[in-house]
Amino acid sequence: MSQATTFGQASPQAIEERTYRKVTLRIVPFLFLCYLAAYLDRVNVGFAKLQMLHELNFSETVYGFGAGIFFLGYVLFEVPSNIIMHRVGGRLWIARIMLTWGLISGAMIFVRTPLSFYLLRFLLGVAEAGFIPGILLYLTYWYPANRRGRITALFLTAIPMASIFGGPLSGWILNEVSGARGLSGWQWLFLLETIPSLVLGIVTLFYLDDRVASAGWLDADEKRMIADNIAHEDKQKESHSHLSAAFKTGRVWLLGLIYFCVASGIYIISFWLPTIIKQTGVADPFEIGLLTAVPYIAAIICMILVTGSADRLRERRWHTLVPCLVTALGLATTALAGGNTLLAMIGLILATAGASSAQAAFWSLPAAFLGGAAAAAGIALVNSLGNIAGFASTFLVGWMTDLTHSTSASLYLFAGLLTIGGALILAIPGRLVNR
Repeated sequence: MSQATTFGQASPQAIEERTYRKVTLRIVPFLFLCYLAAYLDRVNVGFAKLQMLHELNFSETVYGFGAGIFFLGYVLFEVPSNIIMHRVGGRLWIARIMLTWGLISGAMIFVRTPLSFYLLRFLLGVAEAGFIPGILLYLTYWYPANRRGRITALFLTAIPMASIFGGPLSGWILNEVSGARGLSGWQWLFLLETIPSLVLGIVTLFYLDDRVASAGWLDADEKRMIADNIAHEDKQKESHSHLSAAFKTGRVWLLGLIYFCVASGIYIISFWLPTIIKQTGVADPFEIGLLTAVPYIAAIICMILVTGSADRLRERRWHTLVPCLVTALGLATTALAGGNTLLAMIGLILATAGASSAQAAFWSLPAAFLGGAAAAAGIALVNSLGNIAGFASTFLVGWMTDLTHSTSASLYLFAGLLTIGGALILAIPGRLVNR
């Protein structure tokens, strides 16, 4: 039976579900793999730290500044990167991002001094700038708001998944490959974990489509249906046809401030989780790697449940606020745990699941009322403002850890910040985002 005949017998709703299932199976698993590789390259420095600091005689402050300076490069080039992607298309630009960050991440094996550490981390941020907001913008070309929350969550599960697999893998590399061919374990870590990014960057050039119109795997009716859904949604958004509108909209800056708070929780966990677990008395890198996987398994489950509920109920604010409060509770519990590994793990599970769910639910907010070129700049601007937290949080935790010989004080500080961020969400009118 021909596809046209099948479409003629099926209901419009069935046709739409079938089409979006086809789109999802085509692009989401691939984007997931790309982000998994990106996040692994971004945060594997947290595991490299377990050997790197001692071998290179770096302090916690040096590590915190180096881990955080990534975000300065990221923030400076994020908005221009997203604007370029909006003009040249996702295929070429996403491939460019992946190939350059892969090469720079691999070059981390040459770090010998704090200056070389800072320089390569900064360049890694420049190279990766625009990847996350670029993908989030790319998804707005395919999915309307009432479908995008769950899809965004599926994409963002690459963050916890990178740690579920990357943690044990990193621990194994540090233990088993150290010394081979004259390279330390931390050098092998950077070298081996950059390979997926380079391979996927090349594949991106041949696999992704810039827009729905260029997707040869969709027929004309399917393309028209997707385009009509996006056009219908764009009519309901506030009119922002110019790039400058994103910078003049107060709500965009408010969202940036909220995301600053959310991102603080994300990056503290990403860069300091192995260290926090080690401080409770766990010494073996492979055991630390296995334990880091536990909070991220909980995070994947919670992300999917929270964003699925938000899409079903078409409610976005409380689905972001509550996870922020759970993150704050988890960070405070971890700080209270001290050397108690079990209590610290309970706190880390709450913090990781809460922060991951808050991040996934949050990204439904800006795309709900920004469209066109303003969406490209607005999403990037929000992510840039939020990612300043990547620098601030990692540097502050490193500095306060050197000062107090514990991460507890900084965890209490950022627990308070997550509580403030959650409260600020209520300042966003529900009519704008609850779609």
